[in-house]
Amino acid sequence: MNETPDQLLTGPPPGASEAELIDWISGLEKLKCRAEAIQAEAAVRLQEATRTRHLDAGVPARKVGDGVASQIALARRVSPAKGAKLLGLAKILIGEMPHAFALMKAGLFSQWQATILARETACLSLQDRRIIDHELCARTPDGGAPRVVTMGLRQLENAAKKLAIALDQESVVARAASAEKDRRVSLRPASDTMTWLGALLPVKDGVAVFAALDQAAKAAQAAGDPRTRGQVMADTLVNRVTGRETGAKPKTEVKIVMTANSLTNNADQPAIVEGYGPVPEAWARENLTDVEIFVRRLLTDPAGRLIAMESRSRKAPDGLAEFIATRDEGICRTNGCDAPIRNIDHIERYADGGNTAVDNLQGLCERCNQAKDSRGWRSRPSPDGSITTITPTGHEYTSPPPDTWRPGPPPLSPAEIRLRDMLLDYSLAA
Repeated sequence: MNETPDQLLTGPPPGASEAELIDWISGLEKLKCRAEAIQAEAAVRLQEATRTRHLDAGVPARKVGDGVASQIALARRVSPAKGAKLLGLAKILIGEMPHAFALMKAGLFSQWQATILARETACLSLQDRRIIDHELCARTPDGGAPRVVTMGLRQLENAAKKLAIALDQESVVARAASAEKDRRVSLRPASDTMTWLGALLPVKDGVAVFAALDQAAKAAQAAGDPRTRGQVMADTLVNRVTGRETGAKPKTEVKIVMTANSLTNNADQPAIVEGYGPVPEAWARENLTDVEIFVRRLLTDPAGRLIAMESRSRKAPDGLAEFIATRDEGICRTNGCDAPIRNIDHIERYADGGNTAVDNLQGLCERCNQAKDSRGWRSRPSPDGSITTITPTGHEYTSPPPDTWRPGPPPLSPAEIRLRDMLLDYSLAA
């Protein structure tokens, strides 16, 4: 298949055979790898250009290069944390792993494969990392692709680990010991009012927790419990952590944000569970009765924008800062960033005359707040609640206001439904 990138992006022609479609998929995969390599190259050059501009402008040494990762994140529509990782990987590939980078430019190695290789060699010296890069990613003497191209992700990870241990076992052991400080628990939304609760633990603790839950499941099933093994393990985890196992009502606080209409009537407007997201208001009333709950009553304008909040909890809200965090749904307002809000920031800088008011405040994570303070960054609010960020290169990115409380469209009438169905049938027939 010898199609150019432009031809590949037009898609396979009608009537293409199965073999041709596979060739098309393979060609597009190679194109993706090459594009990721070129993005990495552009990211490194952007950082170099920014550093030069900052040095010429007399920016303090500790601030030189600030904001580059955030610009990359905006351009690639990912979070700033992801942007920083992409920039770091790009620097490693170009400066320390030339063979892996060459495979990417040839369309044979993906960004994720390169990430695994960089991660598993992070504790090594530059010389040892280059040895592994050569061992795994260098072309064969006859110019053929190395075996790493056909490895699965786990195989690649294990191959890199084995070589790292052989080259510098002491560094690998030290890295494992240092990793314990990164232990943490995380929560992220899943579908259907479910969540993924995760824990990063030292291997001995993780295995011990899982073994204890597994033992509880086996005991329950031996006693005739009709629940599945997974259900028993999940229930046991919740019961032991929250104290339900002892029969006591948990003292956990879950903040639910609902409109007054949803709180008192059978409205269709969703409720918001802090740390999760939208849930049906009926579900919120029925399923969160076994924990202590803060209920916030909200006031919205006719367009559905959140404009005020009243506390109905036993603890008064922190005021304007808490209101902004609730209005922005607890998530950083930067495009593509899913990090939790850590700072309430002036959209137009206070030093530039921006006032401390609802329409000039936004919730930002730590990284985005720091990037916004870098040289050449500006922001401006709009009357509709959107926020426009202007980066040092002059590119503009607009963050629309959260539409959680915006009223939904009125239901279609029977005549409108018939017309819609007729138009759909016509378009399918055409």
